[in-house]
Amino acid sequence: MLRNLFLLIVSIPLFFGCGKDTDKPTVVLPTNISTQIVTNFGEVTVNVTADNTNFYKVLFYENGTPTTQVSTDGIANYSFSNSGTYTIVSQAHSSETDYISKTETVVISVTPGTNGAPTTGYESPLSYPNYSLVWQDEFNGTSLSSDWVYDIGGNGWGNNELQYYNNQNINLSGGILEITAKEEAFNASNYTSTRIKTQGQKSWKYGRIDVRAALPEGKGLWPALWMLGDNISTVGWPSCGEIDIMELIGGTGFNDRTVYGTIHWNEIGTHAQYGGDKTLTSGKFSDEFHVFSIIWNQTSITWLVDNAVYHTVDITDPEKSEFHENFFLIFNVAVGGDFPGNPDATSIFPQSMYVDYVRVFQ
Repeated sequence: MLRNLFLLIVSIPLFFGCGKDTDKPTVVLPTNISTQIVTNFGEVTVNVTADNTNFYKVLFYENGTPTTQVSTDGIANYSFSNSGTYTIVSQAHSSETDYISKTETVVISVTPGTNGAPTTGYESPLSYPNYSLVWQDEFNGTSLSSDWVYDIGGNGWGNNELQYYNNQNINLSGGILEITAKEEAFNASNYTSTRIKTQGQKSWKYGRIDVRAALPEGKGLWPALWMLGDNISTVGWPSCGEIDIMELIGGTGFNDRTVYGTIHWNEIGTHAQYGGDKTLTSGKFSDEFHVFSIIWNQTSITWLVDNAVYHTVDITDPEKSEFHENFFLIFNVAVGGDFPGNPDATSIFPQSMYVDYVRVFQ
């Protein structure tokens, strides 16, 4: 009996040991974890990448308690409520319990300092003869109204631009909308910025549009206040038409003091454009606020700076039928691209466009 009992006892670990060797799957952990963190006051965007990953987790630690976000693309956003130094843990998972991680700290200031917006410049009236104010945004809150949406992505959709457009490089404070272009690596781009639009929310046919803004400066900067036809999603560009209320290509001398007003359209199956420009006699468009306007009716589009006309185009030609449809607004600051060229050693970042208001009269 003693020998049989001994044999029984020693056989037990042999039986279970064999099961462990054959049944447990081989775990392949992710490798090469990398993160990009972009901060804009209290807003933080984390982009995590790794090889052999099924999903990601990002833990934002505030007041000792983590807020966890799970995603398959590795992008997570969080808003810190107070200034301070915080820990962010990024995890790349092959399974719920098998993962690698990277721990980093960020310094957050949730209250922006005094923005760099000028305090002087031209102001336009709230009314004009034979017009009614049908829509306006004075940017008096701390966030965008529901009339605006963001474009997210890189390269400017055909312009070979260098920035990645996110929803972070924007700030509303003191009745001013600020869009900032930054020199920072994100999603294979070396710059970030923001592009907002009223597509799907608000659009107009004809009227007067006033935008009071102060512009960025420097080689490679390309701020724009412009419009596209509502039907772009069905007919594409340039058949939808484009109205550039204001564009500037930054750079010393002539460039930082010159703005352009242009239309683009499809003429006999090819891209056509026609525009004019306005150059300040002294100073730059970054020095103070100016009001950039168009007056658009059934026969023409006229461009103005500070209520002074500098360019007009006739749109009665049947080839310009695009300009008798509804258009939506777009505000953005691009970096580099086909029009302005790339930044150089003289370019200073960050650079901001400040918008005091936009008003539509019909």
